[in-house]
Amino acid sequence: MSEPTPADRVPAAATSPPGVPPAEETTPTGSADQGEPANAADLEPIMTSAGPLPLPGVPAAGQGGSAPRPSGAGPDHPFGRPGRSMSGNPFVFGFTAALGVLTAWWLVQAVVSASSVLILIIVSLFLAIGLNPAVEVLQRRNVPRMIAIAVVFLGVIGVFVGFGLAVLPPLTAQSTQFVEQFPQYLKELQDNPMIRDLDQRFQLLQKLQQYVTSGDFGTQMFGGVLGIGSVLIGAVFNSLTVLVLTLYFLGSLKSLKRMAYRLVPRSRRTRATLLGDQIIDSIGGYVAGNLIISLIAGVTTFFFLSIMQVPYALALSLFVALTDLIPLVGAFIGAGVASLVGFFVSPTVGIVCLVFFTIYQQIENYWIAPAVMKSSVDVPPLATIVGALLGGALLGVVGALLGIPIAAAVLLIVREVVLPRQERT
Repeated sequence: MSEPTPADRVPAAATSPPGVPPAEETTPTGSADQGEPANAADLEPIMTSAGPLPLPGVPAAGQGGSAPRPSGAGPDHPFGRPGRSMSGNPFVFGFTAALGVLTAWWLVQAVVSASSVLILIIVSLFLAIGLNPAVEVLQRRNVPRMIAIAVVFLGVIGVFVGFGLAVLPPLTAQSTQFVEQFPQYLKELQDNPMIRDLDQRFQLLQKLQQYVTSGDFGTQMFGGVLGIGSVLIGAVFNSLTVLVLTLYFLGSLKSLKRMAYRLVPRSRRTRATLLGDQIIDSIGGYVAGNLIISLIAGVTTFFFLSIMQVPYALALSLFVALTDLIPLVGAFIGAGVASLVGFFVSPTVGIVCLVFFTIYQQIENYWIAPAVMKSSVDVPPLATIVGALLGGALLGVVGALLGIPIAAAVLLIVREVVLPRQERT
């Protein structure tokens, strides 16, 4: 036999049957199980404290190539994929809660610090809403709004000036007369047997006379001259602030309403506008009606005290009208002061004053007030008492004045919004 040729030594698997293309030869750098090795540019760099190590076959930055991109970097995340959310971290939750508590505390302190200014703003807004019906009455008579506001505002200023002119001179004269005639009052007290016996034991009248006539009485009562000055300056400043703010609110009331209604979503704006207008009309009707009732009380008191020849009838009638604005107790305060002055005239005049104010109070409660308030505020008696008491406990006299219209607004919202929603569920 002859020697095999090199072609004869090719394995049988290398030959292909007829009609089948020969198989491609594999390179010695890989195997069928592993496939081709990954590109060096797709490998993740090895991170060290000095930075990423350069990979074989990949030029470093500044050497003809770009820096390797971080893991997860792409067109949507040029700085890498964001990590896991820290919303469930207890440290973050505690820090956020503490920050919320501090913010709430700061807001409460800010409101407390600005409480006096906020009260003036609220009072001015309510006065503007209360005076707006008078302005609208003048507008319906073809008077421009600016002129109507000026007329109403001048009327308010006239009331303040008239009250000051009626009260301050009699108060000053009566205070001076009291100090001058105090020794005579002490002498009359000494004629009383019981007072004379107590005075002989403890020298009460002598000490009281020395205290009043020495000048310490007035300074200690009002905190000294500086105290009196600060009180007067504060009262004048607050009054001017209320007048100016009332004028601004009255002039821009329509624009303020439009701005407030625009804060409501468009789908609910119509209903909110109707409810808001109804609330403003109720508040304005209450303030205007209360002013009318107080004016009737003042005028009636003036004619009665003039007939009974009680001194300073004008000042007392203005005081009765002013205190009649205070719910629940205001009428009793004014009637008590006027009756006390009547007792100084004579016991008969004092008793007649008590009878007059008792009868008038019943007429006002059952005839005048329902007739004036029937078209403005429909508030149950219990809500009136609760609103006045809560307002008085929170803000004093101002809160008592504002408590009733606020209660009327709350009842309107409950009746028109809350109850219909409960009926639908």
